[in-house]
Amino acid sequence: MAFTLYSLIQAAILCVNAVAVLHEERFLSKIGWGVNQSVGGFGDEPGVKVQLMNLVRSVRTVMRVPLIAVNAVCIVLLLLFG
Repeated sequence: MAFTLYSLIQAAILCVNAVAVLHEERFLSKIGWGVNQSVGGFGDEPGVKVQLMNLVRSVRTVMRVPLIAVNAVCIVLLLLFG
């Protein structure tokens, strides 16, 4: 298997899928990354953990519908071209 642009795009899509399916109450709160753990004070700089949680929430919110279309296109391309 060669390392191609398509395989790189496919790996990125798989990573975005993995982030999109993370469940906050079932998985993230068990490892200390839930909503309650990210409360900070006014004027405090958000830490890396808070920024990553905001990224996860944003990906889940914004990328839900486009991921369905992108996954469908990838499946069709794999079926057609192997």
